[in-house]
Amino acid sequence: MTTPPGAEGNPSNEPGEPSPGRWSDLGRPPLNANALRRALVRDGGFWTDVALVSRTGSTNSDLVALAADGKAEEGAVLVAEEQNAGRGRLDRQWTAPARSGLFFSVLLKPAEVPVERWGWLPLLAGVATATALSRTAGVDTALKWPNDLLLTVGGEERKVGGILAERAGNDGVVLGMGINVTLREDELPVPTATSLALAGSPATDRDPLLRAVLRSLERWYVDWRAAGGDPATSRLQETYAAGCATLGRTVRAELPGDRSLVGEAVAVDGDGRLVLATGEGVQQPIGAGDIVHLRAEGEK
Repeated sequence: MTTPPGAEGNPSNEPGEPSPGRWSDLGRPPLNANALRRALVRDGGFWTDVALVSRTGSTNSDLVALAADGKAEEGAVLVAEEQNAGRGRLDRQWTAPARSGLFFSVLLKPAEVPVERWGWLPLLAGVATATALSRTAGVDTALKWPNDLLLTVGGEERKVGGILAERAGNDGVVLGMGINVTLREDELPVPTATSLALAGSPATDRDPLLRAVLRSLERWYVDWRAAGGDPATSRLQETYAAGCATLGRTVRAELPGDRSLVGEAVAVDGDGRLVLATGEGVQQPIGAGDIVHLRAEGEK
């Protein structure tokens, strides 16, 4: 994979002159691209390349552009030590100090899967990431539909990471992920955010965390693709539901067109949509929208 234009620093982390500021925060050491490649890119494996840049605008935008130019193949991974134009859903900005988290994108081309099932990919990434963080970082990670990762800190649910899926041409999807690892309280972008460190994780070394997330993503994606994207056969649907903090809650869905809908989240259907049971007794599937967890009466 070709390194994105405009990326700065020493992407390969080869011995020699470091990029400016590379070791400026000893509590946040840089990743090593060569070590990651040796660990993840192997014969018969899914990951085909790992590229690392010190700074870029958005790994998602970069990888979509590389795929469009034929310079990236399925299984390509692009990691940035810092993003200055990272995006979440609805073009919200995602920013964090350099080396304070994991910011990366992967290119997937699920040719064997009907396009109508591709909507499961961000949910699949959520399951894979939550599984990896629970095992590697020792934290109980929950999923908020459709693409947020939550940790409970001080009795409050807070966002530790997010996922963004974008189409890459007619045959690909780029999945972007951001996970706060060592973000400190005074660095939080909003009070509802958190990091692995603030949640008390004993494991904040980004290298094994990234390896664990990518290996988990590989397992879930390969199994889901082999099942033709069937969320039941691949056990994706039941696993997502088991880890989804949204289910069983009263929520407000903020929908396109300045509409909203309040109801109890009762299921995630076969298309990956959130099903709300409204006060009128109607079960309404939601395919897109922002979900707000509402407090139950008497809940602090």
